[in-house]
Amino acid sequence: MCLLVVLAAWVFAYPEPEREIGSYTTSLKDRTPSQVHNVILAAKRLDGTIVRAGQVFSFNDTVGTWTADRGYQKAPVSYDGELVRSWGGGVCQVSTTLYNAALLAGMEIVERHRHHWPARYAPLGRDAAVAYRDIDLRFRNGLPRPIRVVCKVEGENLVCSILSSWQPKCTVQVITQIRSVIRPTKVVQYGAIGESGRWGLVNRGRAGFYVATYRRFVYKSGSRIELVAEDRYPAMNRVVRVAER
Repeated sequence: MCLLVVLAAWVFAYPEPEREIGSYTTSLKDRTPSQVHNVILAAKRLDGTIVRAGQVFSFNDTVGTWTADRGYQKAPVSYDGELVRSWGGGVCQVSTTLYNAALLAGMEIVERHRHHWPARYAPLGRDAAVAYRDIDLRFRNGLPRPIRVVCKVEGENLVCSILSSWQPKCTVQVITQIRSVIRPTKVVQYGAIGESGRWGLVNRGRAGFYVATYRRFVYKSGSRIELVAEDRYPAMNRVVRVAER
């Protein structure tokens, strides 16, 4: 009995060390100062979060609202395909970075949404949009032990890592497959174009994509592949304005 008590006390005093089981980095180099400010606030609220075994993590529940009274600023954000200034612009980079860390850590993705247009800070099919309170990022910790989320800004990079005292028996690879490319349509508008001549370019346009994202779990004895998501990003029209005759 005494031996059991001593052993329990030793385990409590000297818990097993945590190991990084998934980590991902995105760049803040081209982000505006207000976006970086919001990224730092959201990262601080995520940092140190514990997700118990079997528990479902919710980005929105953990970070809360990104409003002025909580210190957030207005910054560029994608809304219905348009770039507008709104409270908390930039927070989606935090959810995207964490999403990729969760993928690499082998977490079960419960809820994830793409942006209308591809995010510049992540590969195609690997972005995770959030909008309090309707659009969330959620994943389940399927490990037999808790995980801890570490999320910090280091220089011009945002780094999200997932740590656990449990060492998974496999490594995870994320694979993106572009299944098709949708070319932009040319749209002609008629109207005044200033002094530049008979026509002017309003929007260069952008190709759309149909993308599939997979995870490969690699074990000592073999591997298995899992389809994570299929995303269709629409093409952005190429708009040319022609002077009225």
